[in-house]
Formats: sequence, structure tokens, C-alpha cells
Amino acid sequence: MFAPGLLSGRRALITGGGTGLGRAIARRYLQLGARIAICGRRLAVLEETAAALRAEIPGADIAVYACDIRDAAAVEAMLDTVFAEGAPDILVNNAAANFLAQTHRLSARALDAVLATTLHGAAYCTMGVGRRWIEVGQPGVVLSILTLSALQGAAFTVPSAMAKAGVLAMTQSLAVEWGRHGIRLVAIAPGTFPTEAAVARLRPGGLDHGDVPMNRAGKHEELTNLAAYLVSKNAGYITGECVVIDGGRRYLGGARAGVREMLGWDDAAWEKQREKTPKK
Repeated sequence: MFAPGLLSGRRALITGGGTGLGRAIARRYLQLGARIAICGRRLAVLEETAAALRAEIPGADIAVYACDIRDAAAVEAMLDTVFAEGAPDILVNNAAANFLAQTHRLSARALDAVLATTLHGAAYCTMGVGRRWIEVGQPGVVLSILTLSALQGAAFTVPSAMAKAGVLAMTQSLAVEWGRHGIRLVAIAPGTFPTEAAVARLRPGGLDHGDVPMNRAGKHEELTNLAAYLVSKNAGYITGECVVIDGGRRYLGGARAGVREMLGWDDAAWEKQREKTPKK
């Protein structure tokens, strides 16, 4: 689809790059010639991913940084190291937290657990990277991975919807504020692109594509190709935009799969779901 060197000479920092969509994006960027830095809380997972990608892609240049992006000071320390070792010109805000819950029963701690990673972490990374770019006059691109809930809300995952909507607002606002510095901000709102963690947390009944006009889930390569295009120079005049890639689901009502069923759940059903939710 793309020339092999589409991202040659570029370096990307990807949050949550050790698993799921973050790992898939890292893989695609490496295939297209970029150098990659991935960060996350679990160093062992990052190192395992880096080793696998080096084994798969000859010459892959991938560095790992253990960092809890919920901690602003930790983000600043990581960025100091990342920029000292080779300034990135792409930031991918991918790290996020989410789980199913009845909103009226959420504790403040549960709310903060989602907002801290999904909204605050993305803001810390974006502000830190953007400041460093502006100080030296370096252009760059910030790509944020959102969800459909950023555009229309989502019952039973309200903290995530709030956080993703905030990241979208940041994308649109900074596209204006930072445009004169040669910095673009773009976003992707995916529909169903299954990962093991997401299915466990958010699809208690398993995958059902009846809410998707194309009657299938998205393929990871479809999302990663879009992610590659948006950060490439071919998309140099696109900023402040959020591209939806959902097989038409948004136009068929757009509610996350299973919501109608969950509206009828009793306390026992919710307790069963809480037991299935992976603990961090």
C-alpha cells in the first residue's frame, strides 16, 4: 500500500506501545522505516514486544521506556531521556484505561483511574513533547487514538467517554494554537478492532457484528495503515481532524455493542462482570 520508506528518517514515541493497538502501530511504523520508542508501565512487556519486533523486522530500531504516564514528573523525566537519545517527531497517544461499570456506583478512585491515564496522561505527553518541539523550532505530529464514544458518548463506560472527548478537544484546540509552529494534531476514532484486553473488559458476551453494516470487525492493518498515513508527509495539510474507521457502525446507531442488553442487567449480572474485569 505504501512505499517501504514512507516513514524513513522519522522517530515515533508510542504510549502503551507494548500491547494491543499500540504494538500493532509500532510494528507498522517499523515496517515503513521509522525508528520507534515505546513506553508503558510494565518494562518486561515492553522488552518482550521489542525483542519480538526486532526478530520479525530486520534492522528494527526500537527503544523501550518504562513510565507511568499518570505521573507528570515521570513523563517529564522520560521525555528528557527520549529526546536526549534522539528527538521524536511523532507522538502517538495510545495508552488508555477502560472498564464496564454502572456510573452511579463508581468511586472517585475508579473515575480517576480512567481519567489519569486516558486524559491526563495524553495531556502530559502532548504538552511535554510539544513544548520541546516549539523550543527548538522542530515540526511534529501528534496522533491520538480515540473511540466512537469521544463523538457521541457511551453508557457504562462514561469515564472513558469523558476522557476521550477531552483528548479530541485537545486535538482540535492545539491544531489552531500550534499550527504556526509546524505541529499537526490528528486523531482516529476506531470502531471494533479486537484485542484480548478489550474483549475481556468491554465485550462480556463476546464479539457480535450485528451493529456493523459491514458485518465484521476491523483488521489491525486497516487501522495501522491509516495511522501511518496520518503522520506521514502525505497528510501534511490535515490537522485538527478525527477520522472515524468503524465499518459504518456510527451510522447504524453507534451505541457500543451490548448496551441494550446491559440496560436490563440486575445486580448479580454486574457483580459477575466485575469479577471478570482484569485487575490492574
